[in-house]
Amino acid sequence: MKFNKKSALALLFSLTLIVAGCGQKQAASDSSTNPANTPAPAKTEEAKLNVEVSFYPMYEFTKNVAGDLANVHTLVPAGMEPHDWEPTPQDIASIEKADVLVYNGAGMESWIDQVTDSLTNAKLIQVEASHGIDLLEGSEEDEHEHEHADTTDTHDHADEATTEEHDHDHAAEAEEGHTHDHDHGGLDPHVWLSPALAVKEVRNIEAGLAQAAPEHAEQFKQNADAYVAKLEALDQDFKTAVVDSKRKDFITQHAAFGYLAQEYGLQQVPIAGLSPEQEPSAAQMAAVIDFAKEHQVKTIFFETLVSSKVSETIASEVGAKTAVLNPIEGLTEEEIAAGMDYIGVMRQNLEALKLALNE
Repeated sequence: MKFNKKSALALLFSLTLIVAGCGQKQAASDSSTNPANTPAPAKTEEAKLNVEVSFYPMYEFTKNVAGDLANVHTLVPAGMEPHDWEPTPQDIASIEKADVLVYNGAGMESWIDQVTDSLTNAKLIQVEASHGIDLLEGSEEDEHEHEHADTTDTHDHADEATTEEHDHDHAAEAEEGHTHDHDHGGLDPHVWLSPALAVKEVRNIEAGLAQAAPEHAEQFKQNADAYVAKLEALDQDFKTAVVDSKRKDFITQHAAFGYLAQEYGLQQVPIAGLSPEQEPSAAQMAAVIDFAKEHQVKTIFFETLVSSKVSETIASEVGAKTAVLNPIEGLTEEEIAAGMDYIGVMRQNLEALKLALNE
């Protein structure tokens, strides 16, 4: 199955290059929208950067740093789960024409290497937002145990501006754990769910935008400083909320909250693995049920973009209720309509955790 997906991607890349060679220009389609579901902007405002970002948290962080100095467009459509999303030829063409590409990295975007290796835009600035962050290993066999993996790269995407500098040694990356498949290569990519690590991602994005438009570096810094202050306030509120909580463990639908748990001294007990599509085995289900009964867990968390059936099954089995703990991999149409953003959803997560940890 992986072979077929990779073959399909390779075919899409070839078609994209053919289309680009013929000089065809395509308008943005519904499969490539920003969180507000507006079309991808054409580069008509020469003073503004055109920035492509992979999925919602990268949009939120980039938009707050860029302000009105860039057109920021999200590749993964609103309401779509991003783990298994694949770019279309039109998406690749949009990246080709961009000034900056921002992605989370750590294996979240399984398509990133194939796409960037196919590009001919030597001026494209690539920003891997998780660059320099110590990543957690996520074992599909035992998601309850996490170890640090030193994944600091020897290259800085924010400092690269040529095609040659963007070339990766894929064999070396594979040896270091930098594989990019739907299982994230065994690494946990969900760094944005720790406000403290979100700060580091924002700073990486600031550096990339400043490289692309050095004349606006000071404005990018001011914008980043203002947003970082909000993230630091959020971080402090999480610390205050959990320090005296009755319990330190919580059961969640998939293993997305490892960084948050580590940051605040909590224990994540995931029903499934790093991918939300992973179906838990009967043994995994039984183990979580036993844990919930033994520790008298009264809330089983589920999330917004995937089915809640498994969480509801466990909750019914142990006499618990269900509630949302949102990994913020994308906003739903309802959240967009309500004017929600990353900080707003994280504060909802904080309130949900406070209730669950003090039952």
